[in-house]
Amino acid sequence: MRVLRSSAVAVLALIASVSLSFAADIDDARMKAAGSDVGNDSGNWLLHGRDYTNQRFSPLSQINSTTVKRLVPKWIYQTGTASTFQTTPLVADGVMYLSAPFSHVMAVNAATGAELWRYEHKSTAKKLCCGPANRGVALGYGKVYVATVDAHLVALDQKSGKVLWDIAIVAPDGGPTEDAGVLAGDALKDQKVTGSTGVGAVAAPLVVNGLVITGITGVGYGLHIDSDRPGAPLGAVVGIAGRYGRPGFLAAYDAATGKRVWNFDTTQEGWEGEFRNATPDGVPMHRDIAAEKAAAASNKDAWRFGGGSIWHTPAVDLERGMIFLGIGNPSPQAAGEGRPGDNLYTSSLVALDLKSGKLVWHYQQIPHDIWGYDVASPPVLFDASVDGKPVAAVGHASKLGWYYVHDRATGKLLFKSEAFVPQENLFGLPTPEGTKISPGVGGGANWSPVSLDTKNAIVYVAAMHAPTIYRTAELPAAGGKPAIRYNVLDTSPPEKWGTLTAIDLAAKGKIIWQHKTKDPLVGGVLATAGGLVFNGEGSGDVAAFDSKTGEKLWRFACGAGVNAPPISYAIDGKQYVAVAAGGSQIWGFRQGGAVIVFGLAD
Repeated sequence: MRVLRSSAVAVLALIASVSLSFAADIDDARMKAAGSDVGNDSGNWLLHGRDYTNQRFSPLSQINSTTVKRLVPKWIYQTGTASTFQTTPLVADGVMYLSAPFSHVMAVNAATGAELWRYEHKSTAKKLCCGPANRGVALGYGKVYVATVDAHLVALDQKSGKVLWDIAIVAPDGGPTEDAGVLAGDALKDQKVTGSTGVGAVAAPLVVNGLVITGITGVGYGLHIDSDRPGAPLGAVVGIAGRYGRPGFLAAYDAATGKRVWNFDTTQEGWEGEFRNATPDGVPMHRDIAAEKAAAASNKDAWRFGGGSIWHTPAVDLERGMIFLGIGNPSPQAAGEGRPGDNLYTSSLVALDLKSGKLVWHYQQIPHDIWGYDVASPPVLFDASVDGKPVAAVGHASKLGWYYVHDRATGKLLFKSEAFVPQENLFGLPTPEGTKISPGVGGGANWSPVSLDTKNAIVYVAAMHAPTIYRTAELPAAGGKPAIRYNVLDTSPPEKWGTLTAIDLAAKGKIIWQHKTKDPLVGGVLATAGGLVFNGEGSGDVAAFDSKTGEKLWRFACGAGVNAPPISYAIDGKQYVAVAAGGSQIWGFRQGGAVIVFGLAD
């Protein structure tokens, strides 16, 4: 009995030790210090952007330009879901937390890949507005938070994965929707038309100061013409004037209970703005301002259906009590006749007060956006040097192909970079013959997060060159129904490729080097103190580049598209690099469901 009792005590002690490690608190102090280069969390990845600045830079250097050739897979975790895979895994105290497509969540041993628990999300939506992708979870206060494809916010127990609470972000009657039936039986009847204006959530939540902050997506969605061959990229986006959807929003919830604390609607009454005929930085827009003003009186309610999705996790300035985020395109996409004016605050970079959610400032990159130029990539906070003076700044990689740098306090544009993708007929209008536009509807920089090396003042941007043919068309009147005019953003031009670019922020955006890839880049990058930049491609390759020169130093074929941002972490003095390999349906990249973790060969 004594032997058995001693063994039982030893087992219980071991379980308690494992449990204590597993359940380590992720409190405000740890989250605020998550970006530190030293300390217990220097080897963790606690927040979606690694820290509140969204810099996504790892201070680890064991894997470097010399040792990277010895990088090999250490373990592979299969989620069991082969679909568009965009997650950023989080790592805390030896445990990896990740979301899979359709908003399933897993916790695995970050050293071995062994599954610890699993949450299977049961969607209540009859149809997903924006596909199955989910970009990650958030940790805090003993919980794991996920915003789901059917617009729920779910809090899970960090230790067990048990559901603690589950709230609907939007009521089931979220408003009228635009769906493929609008075009049923017309000239597009022989093409597969999908997509809708609906409500979902794709971005990882933000946990800060006792709040969980998340936004909705899909409210500015256009109709998709799918390609006529399996595995091919999206064929086109169709825009029809009308009243569809609702305003997007960002909202904050009590992290303990899920009770809503504040809400910021991305479209509001008075959204017509100044009727700008040029962007704030002076690029001509070619708008018919007189016609828009004439139509304004009969379209006063357009803002109620105005769109403005949230595609990423905001950045936080704790000192100023501000959060920074980009807002998506207005609704309906690609058709602006029924929404005259600038359509504030869509296609804008905005700063909000953290406590109240009230607007501090906005910078609308694209007034009256009819091209689908969402402000989709996460903003990044850093200190810039402007004319020899330090300025607290916020930067953003745009779909337009420029990296914008703003004064963080006021929103004033400090400078923008050299173009990191080709630009042709920017803001060109649709014609019956078609106008070729670059960047196309995909960008530029899409939702892909950048990585910023503050020591060397360099930002690394993954982007794409995929031109769009913008044309008008009309469905003839028939059966007592009037003719319907619509626009098509046709993505069929074959010249498609990607750019990985190093931009010198100390030199006001001068390009240092650029690496051209076969496929358009979407997914994001990781830079490290080891002098490396990691990036994945739709072909399935993940690669490491010399951060100073852009030379490719290492690659590995993952078997499915690498269309998610890599991270790096350390356990017991060993550095790892992890990335999701699951492709992307919308871009035609091979799908899968694996998280692959690399380390140096023993």
